[in-house]
Amino acid sequence: MKLFKGVRQNVIKEGNIKRYLIYAIGEILLVMIGISLAFQVSNWDDNRIKKVAEIRYYENIKEQIIDDKELIEGQRDYNNRYLPQFEYANEIIEANDRSKMDTLGVIIRNLSSYSDFDKEGNIYETMVNGGQVKLLQNIEIINGARELEEIYNYINRMENIHYDAIMTHAVIAINPVIAYTNNQIKKPEDVFTYQFQNLIIILLQIMEEKDRTYNKALNEIERVTILINEELSKY
Repeated sequence: MKLFKGVRQNVIKEGNIKRYLIYAIGEILLVMIGISLAFQVSNWDDNRIKKVAEIRYYENIKEQIIDDKELIEGQRDYNNRYLPQFEYANEIIEANDRSKMDTLGVIIRNLSSYSDFDKEGNIYETMVNGGQVKLLQNIEIINGARELEEIYNYINRMENIHYDAIMTHAVIAINPVIAYTNNQIKKPEDVFTYQFQNLIIILLQIMEEKDRTYNKALNEIERVTILINEELSKY
């Protein structure tokens, strides 16, 4: 600044108006360039901070849905452990095969078993409420998080329906017909009926829908994970 001041004073002393105007314009341009560079540096720093935050949030989403994946796989496998059993029980009752009552008794005891993911889908909601959604540039990842939230909520609804069916119907139907100590069927005449078979069919339908929903969630988690990996690979 002292250098500019000295030059300006020399030009004024010379009395050369044209040269002074050229100098004045040049000095103004230098100041404007300096301000512009300062803004650019500030914007670059802001963008860098936002990008770091965006990457960190992608990593957080990935970590959370990978944890969810393990939980869902466990519940899906638990659900599928009993599906074939209940299908077999339905076949036994349909065929009125009294020779397999021992096997049927064990399966009937298991009718009260159910998978329970029991996790609120709040990934997208947290993003919106916390303002992080504004940082994320990849719309597909945002939409994937919203889709997962909807699937999680549907899983919870199906699990609640399953629980209610067990507590309201299955337990009431099971208690009078088998002895829990040895799984022996005490009232076969109540088991080999269309009413008891209907109960098993209803539970099967609920469990099959749960299996489809679990797999839908797992497929969406896989898709979003790939999208996040592609996004992270850019940096």
